[in-house]
Amino acid sequence: MAEFDTIIRDGMIIDGTRMPRFRGDIGIKNGRIAKIGRLRPSDAARVIDATGKIVAPGFVDLHTHYDAQIFWDPYCSISSWHGVTSIVIGNCGFGFAPVHPDARERAMLTMTRVEAIPYASMKSGIPWDWVSFPEFLDSVDRHPKALNVLPYLPVSPLLTWVMGLEEAKSRPPTEKEEREICRLFEEAMDAGACGWSAQRLDPNGPACVQRDFDGTPMVSDLMSDDTCMALARVLARRNEGFMQMTLVSADSQHDFQQYEKLAEISGRPILYNVVQPRDSLPFVHRMLIEWLDSCRKRGLRVYGQAVTSDTGMAFTFENWNLFDDSAPWCEATTGTPEDRKRKLSEPSRRPALRDNMPRVITDQFDLIFVTEAHSPALKEFEGLTLREIGERTGKHPVDAMLDIAVSDDLRTEFYAPGPNQNMDFMKEMLDYPWLIPGVSDGGAHTKFFTGGQYPTEMLERLVREREMLSLEEAHWRLSALPALCAGFRDRGFLREGAPADVVVYDYDKLRVCPMEIAHDLPGGEWRRIRKAEGYHAIMVNGVVTIENDRETGAHPGRLLRHGAA
Repeated sequence: MAEFDTIIRDGMIIDGTRMPRFRGDIGIKNGRIAKIGRLRPSDAARVIDATGKIVAPGFVDLHTHYDAQIFWDPYCSISSWHGVTSIVIGNCGFGFAPVHPDARERAMLTMTRVEAIPYASMKSGIPWDWVSFPEFLDSVDRHPKALNVLPYLPVSPLLTWVMGLEEAKSRPPTEKEEREICRLFEEAMDAGACGWSAQRLDPNGPACVQRDFDGTPMVSDLMSDDTCMALARVLARRNEGFMQMTLVSADSQHDFQQYEKLAEISGRPILYNVVQPRDSLPFVHRMLIEWLDSCRKRGLRVYGQAVTSDTGMAFTFENWNLFDDSAPWCEATTGTPEDRKRKLSEPSRRPALRDNMPRVITDQFDLIFVTEAHSPALKEFEGLTLREIGERTGKHPVDAMLDIAVSDDLRTEFYAPGPNQNMDFMKEMLDYPWLIPGVSDGGAHTKFFTGGQYPTEMLERLVREREMLSLEEAHWRLSALPALCAGFRDRGFLREGAPADVVVYDYDKLRVCPMEIAHDLPGGEWRRIRKAEGYHAIMVNGVVTIENDRETGAHPGRLLRHGAA
C-alpha cells in the first residue's frame, strides 16, 4: 500500500506563515498533510507535478452570503474557482435559521433586496428541511460541499424568532426575551456556530444602503447596544467564538467604542466591516487604520476586513437597490419592475432624485456609462458617460440616465466603476499588515458584480503586476490571518498534520477572466460570473476539486462545527 494518497511534487511552497518560500514536495494521506520535504514519487498513489508552480494554502473567505446557494451549488462558485477552500456564511446578521415554517416566504423576500438573491432561485433551490438553527446546520452537514463551511448565527432571524418581525423592528427585547435570545444563541454555539453577526446601519442615516424588500430597515439595524453586549457575554462565558459587525451610526466615536466594548467584554475577536480606499475620501481608510492599530496596541481583538478588489458594478433599474441610503431613491426603486418604471418616470419625483443622488454616484457622472441598450433607438448612447449623454440631450445626468432606462423598459445596463481606483490609496491600505482581504459577498448581488475573484485578483494585480506585496505576505493574508482570526483549527497553513487544503497555480499565467452572464441559477435566473485561469489544482481535505481550472465534481468539503470537522 502506498505511503501517501497524493504527492504534490517539486513545487515552490509558500506555507502561509510568512516564512520564505522553498522548493519541496507535500505528501498527503487521509485528507491531511503527512509529510513536507523531499519525497519519492513511487510512494504515492497519485502524483501532481507542481514543477514551476506555486503551492500554497487554500484561501479563507470570512464574508460570504452562500447560505442559499450552498444548497444548489456545492462549489459555491465563483469563490471555489478562485482558490477559496473555506468560507464563513451567515454574515451581516442575515440568514435562514431559525425560521418558523410560516415565516419562510418572508425570509426569502427579505434576501431579495438586502443581498439581491433572486426569489425564484431561493424558492426552487432551498430545501427548507429545518426550523431551528441546529437543524439548519444538520442540513448543511448532509448536503454535498466542495469547500469547508463555518457558520455564524445571524441575529436578524434570531430576534425575529423570539420577538416577531414587527416587534423586532419597533422595540428592544424585554428582559425575558433577551434571556431567550441568549439561550438560543447558546444552543446554536453548542451545535457548532462560530459566533454571531449583525449589520447595524442607522435607519435614518446616510449609510443605510441595505434594506428589507419593502424598503424598511433590517431587524439587525434596530438591534440595541444592550442586546449586543448580552451576546458578547455569552462568548465570554464560553471563551470561544467571534463576532462580525457592520456598524454605522451618526456618531463614529460611538461606533468605535461599541466595537471596543464588545471586544473587551467578550475577550473574543470582532471583525470590522469594511475598510476600503475611496478615491474622493482618502481620510476614511487612514482614520480606520489608525483606530484599528490603536485597538491592537491596547490588546483589543478588533480586526478590519478590507476590500482589495475592483468593486465596479453593472446594473439595470429592473432590480437595482444600492441607492437605498437615499430615501427618495429607496422609495422610487421599491416594488415590481412596473412600479419602478412608473415612479422613475414621474416628473414630480425628479427634483428629489436629482438632489438626493448618493455622493458615490454624483462624483462619477464622468465615469458611469451605458454598456448596453436594448432599444435600437437608444444604441447611440452605448459607451457614453452620463455627463456626455446629458450634454448631448440637454438634460441633467440623472434625468438622462432615467429617461433612457424608462424608454428601455428598465433594461438599459449601466456600469459604475468602483470608488477604489487610486492605486496609491490601495497601497496605503495594504501597507497595514493586519487587514484581512476579502469581503467577497459571495452569493449576493450577483446581477451587479462579482467579488469571489478577490484572491486571484490580488495575486494577479496587486502582487504580480504592481508588486505591492510579496507572495509570502499575500498568502499569509489570504489564508493564515483570516483563519486565525475566525477560529479555524489547523487551517490556513501548510504544515504536517493540517488538513490538506491546497492551491497549486502557475504564477505567470494566473488571471481573472472577463465578466460573463451565466443562466445557471434555479428558477431560470441568471448571474454574473468571472472564471479563473492558472489553477493547476485546488484541493480540499486532500481531494482535488478543481483541476486545470475545471470542477472535478468531487465534494470533500466539511461543515466546521467549532472551527473543525
